[in-house]
Amino acid sequence: MKHLSMVVIVAGLLASSISQAQNQQVKDSTDAEKLDEVLVKAVRVDANSPITHSNLSKEEIAKRNLGQDIPILLNYLPSVVTTTDAGAGIGYTGIRIRGVSAQSTNVTINGIPYSDAESLGTFWVNLGDFASSVENLQVQRGVGTSTNGSGAFGASINVLTDAVSREASGEISNSFGSFNSRKHTVKFSTGLMNEHFEIAGRLSNIASDGYIDRASTDLKSYYLQGSYVDENRLIKAVMFGGNNVTYQSWFGIDEDQLKEDRRFNPAGQYTDEDGNTQFYDNEVDDYRQDHYQLHWNERINNRLSTNVALNYTYGRGFFEQYREDDDFDTYGFDPLTVNGSLVNTTDLIRRRWLDNDYYVLNANVNYKGNQMDIISGFSFSHYDGDHFGEVIWARFASQSDIRDRYYDGNGKKNDFSAFAKATFKINNQFQLYGDLQLRNVNYETSGINSNLTQFNVDENYLFFNPKLGVTYNVDEENDFYFSYARANREPNRDDFENNPEIQPEQLNDFELGWRHRDGNFRLNANSYFMLYDEQLVLTGAINDVGTLLRTNSGRSYRLGLEVDAVIPVADFFTIQPNITLSRNKNIDFIRSFDGEFERLGDTDIAYSPEVISTTALVFAPFKGFQASLIGKYVGEQFMSNVEADRSKLDDYFVSDLNLVYSFQPKSIFKEIVFTGLVNNLFDEEYVSNGYYFSFDDDFTTPGTIVTQEGAGFYPQAGINFLVGATFKF
Repeated sequence: MKHLSMVVIVAGLLASSISQAQNQQVKDSTDAEKLDEVLVKAVRVDANSPITHSNLSKEEIAKRNLGQDIPILLNYLPSVVTTTDAGAGIGYTGIRIRGVSAQSTNVTINGIPYSDAESLGTFWVNLGDFASSVENLQVQRGVGTSTNGSGAFGASINVLTDAVSREASGEISNSFGSFNSRKHTVKFSTGLMNEHFEIAGRLSNIASDGYIDRASTDLKSYYLQGSYVDENRLIKAVMFGGNNVTYQSWFGIDEDQLKEDRRFNPAGQYTDEDGNTQFYDNEVDDYRQDHYQLHWNERINNRLSTNVALNYTYGRGFFEQYREDDDFDTYGFDPLTVNGSLVNTTDLIRRRWLDNDYYVLNANVNYKGNQMDIISGFSFSHYDGDHFGEVIWARFASQSDIRDRYYDGNGKKNDFSAFAKATFKINNQFQLYGDLQLRNVNYETSGINSNLTQFNVDENYLFFNPKLGVTYNVDEENDFYFSYARANREPNRDDFENNPEIQPEQLNDFELGWRHRDGNFRLNANSYFMLYDEQLVLTGAINDVGTLLRTNSGRSYRLGLEVDAVIPVADFFTIQPNITLSRNKNIDFIRSFDGEFERLGDTDIAYSPEVISTTALVFAPFKGFQASLIGKYVGEQFMSNVEADRSKLDDYFVSDLNLVYSFQPKSIFKEIVFTGLVNNLFDEEYVSNGYYFSFDDDFTTPGTIVTQEGAGFYPQAGINFLVGATFKF
């Protein structure tokens, strides 16, 4: 295995300071906060659960929260690989956990599904600076216990937003850094008025020019909550959303460009009438998303409580592109005769729109006795999304009129699930866990897609997802757990567009773990075996908007070992390492090559490195100050399932330095916090993501098929920094 000796060193010396909160219960200091926790109980697990998980508190998130997206803040958790199109963590970012794509990761906010119902992706860029409104966050690896929303195949990310605050407070935060990056945040809370009412909110603006040329980002976002709380009741109305204007950088660059100019961005490139190369200045994604949630939690008695949640999400926006010499046929234009010459191509500017509505109803009841904890309920969601395109300018417009739609389609999705999960404490040593979910999904499309072809899907799926587990507490310091989970997940819109015969994926997930606690020392070891049928693996290819495409791979598996620890060396010095060693294989994989089918045997699953390791060296020499030297190693990986040499991404090792200093002045402010972050401390040139494509062509001799291939890469920034100051009052 390449660089094995370095990996051993990394495993022993490098992890994140944020892993300090892993596998620990969130502790709340007020009744209001305890009621807040109930909002996410249906999708959360506790510290003794037989589910592999990590927790992050508000305090741990704040140490690195200088404007980068939430996936980047999760970068140092076990088995996590992140990437960003613009190269510096602001803008479009991606996360893969255990090698599994974001489309197979289930994300909830306050128990409400956030993953896009149709694409199954999660676009944090639409919620700029959302980390500033997160109370705590739990990442479950494997199938986990997600009882709301679509099933998880790599992980679940369950977010709880700000808890009710009893005391009035305010906060002003500003940060600045490389590539003209900046973040400005204002927060407030009235505290509990008349012991029952609280209003809190946040306004944020994040902007960056990006590491990649012209990959600029302008994110505006808000968060507002109004709460009523008494001894047995919490009613919370939450509104949050944002608008992102992001210059496109999803095309990547080829091998030659990577060597010559790794910051080059081909988006918006065209040739003007004088033959000069130009770049269109508004080649942007412009999208707005608003979320409205209402939560009612009622504690009937000390054992019984109920929770009802309503959600409405409104998303709308477009991406704009300059197109040079596009065919009239693409837009349904009729050919023209201009000055005696036939014209059937034109330069134009187009917008491709999404306009969607998403409704969710969650309801559950929880019974908690001395020996058992049972929660059951249901979730229903309805998605209605319009997809359409407009030509807003054309050099030759043919017969088109303003606001004509050259394609127009619709997608509807209904998702109903009912669940019951329970924890039974048999005695002081054994605890049993069970989780049953029945889920029905209906997905229908109509109209014309962006390829100007009829796109009609009418699929209905009924999934049964059982989960069983046991925890054995050996003593106060050690416990072992074992779990089995079955999960099913439907294809997304892109899957159907690329293959109308696409099949849903199934997973049997086996987890075996050991947790050890001795004072401040923590050690967690977990082995997993994830056995798939028709796993929707990334092929390496992308579509015309930079989305990685997927296909069924038949039988496949992921076998791995995850180890993480908190090692207190001295009162002021802690080492926090984690490492994942894995084997990720398609079984007896078949591909088309030079016009014939070729059996390749077992091949590596795309985007699945065998080694992921992180460690933080955390120094806290005096009160209020902490310095963390954090390193991350990601092993080499293929961007295809055929192990093509040109599809290989090299391994990389990147180090960050994180500094935090806080103090309490004698007047005006309750606390002032200064934060500094140096990313890629040793200026490593690395690529964390890319794409690979191949196609069969007969361009040589008629009747001869030759396979052509190519690759694209998303280079990440060299050394860069962010510094910030937060004033709390």
